[in-house]
Amino acid sequence: MPFVELKNSPHAAGVRPVRIHYRDVGRGRPVVFLHGGWGYEVYPIDRQIEALQGDVRFVIPDRSGYGRSARVLRQMPTDFHRRAASETLLVLDALGIERAVFWGHSDGAVIAAMIGLAAPERCERLILEAFHFYPNKPESRSFFERFARHPDEVNEEARRRLAEDHGAAHWRKAIQRNCRVWLKLAAESTRPDQDLYGGRLGQLKVPVTFMHGRHDPRTEPGEMERSQAAVGGSELRFIEDGRHSPHSESAAWRECNGILRECIFQSGVRRVKRNLVTLF
Repeated sequence: MPFVELKNSPHAAGVRPVRIHYRDVGRGRPVVFLHGGWGYEVYPIDRQIEALQGDVRFVIPDRSGYGRSARVLRQMPTDFHRRAASETLLVLDALGIERAVFWGHSDGAVIAAMIGLAAPERCERLILEAFHFYPNKPESRSFFERFARHPDEVNEEARRRLAEDHGAAHWRKAIQRNCRVWLKLAAESTRPDQDLYGGRLGQLKVPVTFMHGRHDPRTEPGEMERSQAAVGGSELRFIEDGRHSPHSESAAWRECNGILRECIFQSGVRRVKRNLVTLF
């Protein structure tokens, strides 16, 4: 079971050292998968690993506070996405991964975008699935309130996966911390058009593909169109039968795999061309 040990992490204030568990599967072009707000095992990428592991090395860290990584008992600060982006880069430094395709899901997609803003030289491409643009999500408020108060109301399969991921004694805290911070983000939002990126999303200088379920219940009306408009030259791929996690849904995963294959291997072609230009 692989771990890296960080001296400290902005995502785990007060914890030293910070042990980060990660999965490292396959061989070839590195793709860093960043999980959503409830952890990896609720929406695993098993089907993508099975299809692509002969050509792709998937590196999947558990953020501190999740899975088998260092426990974090404090409530999450509202800048947790930025802190997690910094932690992810520290993990990649420890693993000797200088550059990769970043595929983020939900909160992981926000984190991937922040990595793209902070360290574009580390990014071959960003694949942003179930992306969040707004901090205030009125249509998701009842969802966040429900599970912040009553995490045991998740369905039986989700309970099993969450307990397997975080441990029987900790999975409820993982859900509650995430739901509460989204409620706090909404409370601190001062304008309906406010975004999570301080108006900087348009400064992304790396290729971006938004991969989004058409029926994602965590998405506000017009949110994805606003996201694409903010990032000039980005691509928005709606998955018609997809919801919040198209990559793990029976009606959508095959389409996701096709999009991922295009994005990952287009990045490889660009890298080869760039290296040839350098040589000649």
